Amino acid sequence: MFLYNAILERADANNPVLVCLIGAGKFGAMFLSQVPTTPGLEVVAIIDLEPDRAKRTCLHVGWSADLIARTTFSDDISEISLKQPIDVMVEATGNPVVGVYHALFSIKNGWHTIMVNVEADVLAGAHLSKLAQSAGLVYSMAYGDQPALTCELVEWSRSIGFKIVAAGKGTKFLPEYHSSTPDTVWNYYGLSPTEAANAGMNSQMFNSFLDGTKSGLEMAAIANATNLQAPEDGLLFPPAGVDELANVLKPKSMGGSLETKGQVEVVSSLKRDGSPVFRDLRWGVYVVIEATNEYTAGCFKQYGMNTDESGRFSAMYKPFHLIGLELNVSIFSAALLKKPTGSTQAFQADVIATAKRKLTSGEVLDGEGGYTVWGKLVSAKKSLAIGGLPIGVTSGLKLKRTIGAGSPILWSDIEFDNSLEIFKIRKNMENDFKLG
Repeated sequence: MFLYNAILERADANNPVLVCLIGAGKFGAMFLSQVPTTPGLEVVAIIDLEPDRAKRTCLHVGWSADLIARTTFSDDISEISLKQPIDVMVEATGNPVVGVYHALFSIKNGWHTIMVNVEADVLAGAHLSKLAQSAGLVYSMAYGDQPALTCELVEWSRSIGFKIVAAGKGTKFLPEYHSSTPDTVWNYYGLSPTEAANAGMNSQMFNSFLDGTKSGLEMAAIANATNLQAPEDGLLFPPAGVDELANVLKPKSMGGSLETKGQVEVVSSLKRDGSPVFRDLRWGVYVVIEATNEYTAGCFKQYGMNTDESGRFSAMYKPFHLIGLELNVSIFSAALLKKPTGSTQAFQADVIATAKRKLTSGEVLDGEGGYTVWGKLVSAKKSLAIGGLPIGVTSGLKLKRTIGAGSPILWSDIEFDNSLEIFKIRKNMENDFKLG
């Protein structure tokens, strides 16, 4: 209860942790719904492209009129920084370039940063984390999202002496999803475009969940935080339920599907024929560990662990994640304990743009979840060796040559202004990796 006790101390002292939320979308709304019942926490500012909509969101999720009146709403973060003190900034926009700029602004102002925006984290997290540490600040993953929850399982495993065989999450996936576009996405979700629109669902964002890009980004974030390896040729998405994790997520040489021990992978809730996996892990996270010796393997059996046929590999998992409802753990951990709930340590993995179809010279890329590209997980070493273009900077870039379907897009394939700060930041991070 050490964290909760620290929270209560702040609440009793009438000294709440002061938070600025950037992005009042679904994740932000889920977080905001917990604010009225959380002691020791005050959201003093909400930044959103549509401040009035953000106010309506607060009302919708249970805020009182008085609480809304006490909160500053704006579309300009620089205006907020001049008005009031802030302890923690939560970046939940989902825009990778904007997310990097917001994190830089947060660090410059002396705020701890919770990076919900995994797109920004994979694009430049190694750079941002290094800056924050140099300033004595916390740069953290968002507890409630699958990367932070997976990192928690990895830390648990390593702290009690186990080596990691595999770690990751579950999702709904079939190979054909890689070519999905905003026009086809709702068919896969079993919704009509009208139903989705009425629910306020963004087709491009939801398509990034489906086409493999978001999974690649989340696994890259985990690899960068834990030093686990990325598969060299992308995620396999093997079908596996919770009872099969230890059998499926071990090296091929031992009857599993992995290239090697110690890597990230995503399991699908669908078999390749489209039928459902029994006891799937679509909403959860997992870690697969290997017994350190025969005695430990015996303990696995004695205490009912799910193991492979050999009895040496077992899995621990969490079946659900509550996304923004759990974010307070990260906020309080940063502000009160000065510890992240997972944080980028190195540039270990990358997600590179891959053509969904044949793309012709002169076409303009439309970014994550769009019509032109999906993001493929690879090692940072491979990404830099081929000059792969990170998915986070693809929106609005023009191709200089024709690219075949399924082919990676390279820096040399696109026109870009290398004087822009985001490209400088990314290139500096890449150069640091090469020198390291």
